[in-house]
Amino acid sequence: MDAPEIRLKKLKFRAWRRGFVEADLTLGPFVEAHAAALTPLQLDRLEALFEESDHDIYGWIIGREPVPPAFDTDVMKLLQAFRPVTRPA
Repeated sequence: MDAPEIRLKKLKFRAWRRGFVEADLTLGPFVEAHAAALTPLQLDRLEALFEESDHDIYGWIIGREPVPPAFDTDVMKLLQAFRPVTRPA
């Protein structure tokens, strides 16, 4: 496995195992759908975002809290526009 593949695999793991269900169900599908197409700079931004609190990240994504300038990036805009496909109940 080369370095980019390892990086994506780690991101997928971190996205699906946040510890906050709403974050898992948003970040996991987002990474599955978009991470492979992100630039190295965008992946850096996503990894930096993953260092923040799940509750903060989720609040920024859904617009409950204002996004701090450091995280108000193209990656956050992609996350805010992303709507994972959900299965009917």
